[in-house]
Amino acid sequence: MELGLKGKVALVTGSSRGIGRGVADALAAEGCDVMLTGRDEKALDEAASAISAKGRRAATSTLDLRQQGATEKLIDEVRREFGGLDILVNNAGATKRGDFLELTDADWQDGYALKFFAHMRLARAAWPLLKERRGSLVSIGGTGGRKPTAQFTIGSSVNAAVAAFTKCLADRGKEDGVQVNCIHPSVVETDRTRRRIKAETERSGRPEKAIRDEIAREFNTIRFGTVEDVGNLVTFIVSSRATWLHGATIDLDGGEIPVL
Repeated sequence: MELGLKGKVALVTGSSRGIGRGVADALAAEGCDVMLTGRDEKALDEAASAISAKGRRAATSTLDLRQQGATEKLIDEVRREFGGLDILVNNAGATKRGDFLELTDADWQDGYALKFFAHMRLARAAWPLLKERRGSLVSIGGTGGRKPTAQFTIGSSVNAAVAAFTKCLADRGKEDGVQVNCIHPSVVETDRTRRRIKAETERSGRPEKAIRDEIAREFNTIRFGTVEDVGNLVTFIVSSRATWLHGATIDLDGGEIPVL
């Protein structure tokens, strides 16, 4: 299926590994040039090499998007390297789990700094470029925003805010010709997930498969997702095959969310 993405330029945040890496790889496989961001320079270089091996251009940035002015600098780098921008995937950010009464103000500030405020600032900085090319913006939230739980107070709040902000941008996008959507993935097989499984296996002495099955039951999903699952959906959303998809928040969750 021709997706009309050859020669497009994509910026994917948090793309040195995990979901962001999967999204970047999927877009490159369909012909996009990609700007990668993250804090691990070695992992970024490996990701860029993999994209170059597909015959596409790749550049990297280690800017800390929590810092004031970093998003504007990143967009300047994109403009210098690629001349414009067609696709922005706001993916960077993780939040701390734990007892609400024990989570500190710093925990909350850190959770919102990267996964909400950096998303907002980057969208604002990138908007003129996206408007110029009638581009597409996709925000990666999480099913915690649809199914809040006591142990995921920060993440649930942040992901709900990401979805609401995305809906607001979609309304503006109708005027400016920018497609805007949001994805809420459920539990995805990433390094962070594997660390959680390993820690619980070592703590309890139980088999890894038992821990995996328990987490899948906890999330009420048919299986763990993969970074390819998310990358494939993002690639379709921003393609020429999905131009009528606008203002949507999609639960990519293996059946986790039980309500309409």
